[in-house]
Amino acid sequence: MKLKLALATAGLLAAAPAFADSHGASGDAAAGEKAFRQCIACHVVVNDAGETLAGKKAKTGPNLYGIAGRPAGSVEGFKYSKGLQAAGEAGLVWNEEAFAEYVKDPTSFLKEVTGDSGARSNMSFKVRKEGDAENLYAYLASLSAM
Repeated sequence: MKLKLALATAGLLAAAPAFADSHGASGDAAAGEKAFRQCIACHVVVNDAGETLAGKKAKTGPNLYGIAGRPAGSVEGFKYSKGLQAAGEAGLVWNEEAFAEYVKDPTSFLKEVTGDSGARSNMSFKVRKEGDAENLYAYLASLSAM
């Protein structure tokens, strides 16, 4: 179980240096902006200056500003599921691949990455439309550069 988490984390971290400079976004940010409409019920993107870049005042999910390259479960003051906390503590960093897999099926992703069949995500929504996950990542990465 721990070996599986270590291997998954190592693979995700190996991609981090190349991604750190360009955010490794292969999706379409404009399409991601449209896709983000399905996220605004729970999420907001507020920069460090307190400006709302996307969404409303939703607080169910964490602020997604700076998610590209950020360790999982690291928004201060937000209460994450134990599974996501464990993944973050083990070194999971949000790159496009990890983000896309997570938003497509959050609980299954955490079970696989942590090797814990009891791992759960607090995010019940699943991105289903082909390409939306990558487009969302590109959009969020573009906002973080503002």
